[in-house]
Amino acid sequence: MRPFTANPFHIPARFGLSRTAAGALLTLATSLACQAQAQEAHPLIGLINEFREADEACGAGDGQAIGPLAPNEALSVQPAASGTQLQEALQASGYRPSKLQAMSVSGPADAKAAMQALKQRYCEPLRSQEFAEIGVSRKGNTWQVLLAKPLLSPDLGDWQQVGKNVLQRVNEARAQPRTCGSRSFQAAPALSWNAKLGDAALAHSRDMAEQNYFSHQAPDGSQVSDRASRAGYRWQRIGENIAAGQGSEEQVMAGWLASPGHCSNIMNPDFTEMGAAYAMDKSSAAGSYWTQVFGKPR
Repeated sequence: MRPFTANPFHIPARFGLSRTAAGALLTLATSLACQAQAQEAHPLIGLINEFREADEACGAGDGQAIGPLAPNEALSVQPAASGTQLQEALQASGYRPSKLQAMSVSGPADAKAAMQALKQRYCEPLRSQEFAEIGVSRKGNTWQVLLAKPLLSPDLGDWQQVGKNVLQRVNEARAQPRTCGSRSFQAAPALSWNAKLGDAALAHSRDMAEQNYFSHQAPDGSQVSDRASRAGYRWQRIGENIAAGQGSEEQVMAGWLASPGHCSNIMNPDFTEMGAAYAMDKSSAAGSYWTQVFGKPR
């Protein structure tokens, strides 16, 4: 195989955490926004989101899992030879990011090899919480990855209505078989809205926005099981997806479905109810914070 080469230019502008408690299984998946792709995400996007979900550091120090990137078709423009060429392509696609980074590698023959090359060259931007959307394109053995931060509206609407819109999209996803990374799921029964889970989701989204952090564990040490219990939900099974930086329910769902761990939570047939909410704070790092809480009552 030919050696990998990297061609950077910049344009300014887990599932896998689980525990048993009180006879119930707690499953957590970490999560991190123009119009998202309706079709299945490019395999490289799934690999990048798996990398972001892992507790892996770039160089020395501790790594922390971060949220997934939402695929956006407008970012899947053909590999460009220069920043000017890329700007022209994005203008033609109608995409206007508030921040953008382009990465390119030449040589890899498949998505797995491209992922290895990107990790070696661009570990830090791949794991940056500054970006919320992604586009992948390929020409021969040249791969281009665009990471973007979208422009956010100052108000996305009533949180409960937006949460119920998320529920509708979750049920649309559960209505058909789906592959989440290496796991295959059959169609699952629709979830119903639960107001207490919605309150738990809203509390965590507001806390992340106000205290400017992104984690399943709040600064007071509480987890989703604690927040659901505080909201009065008696759970047999509980799970959570979080995200940051997205500007609509379409964008946040695109990111979750393009992330194997978050997608697995969405398709999990053991969950029967859900609540979801967002919160915004212009002074925070991401601007918007999303929480999706799944449950099965006792």
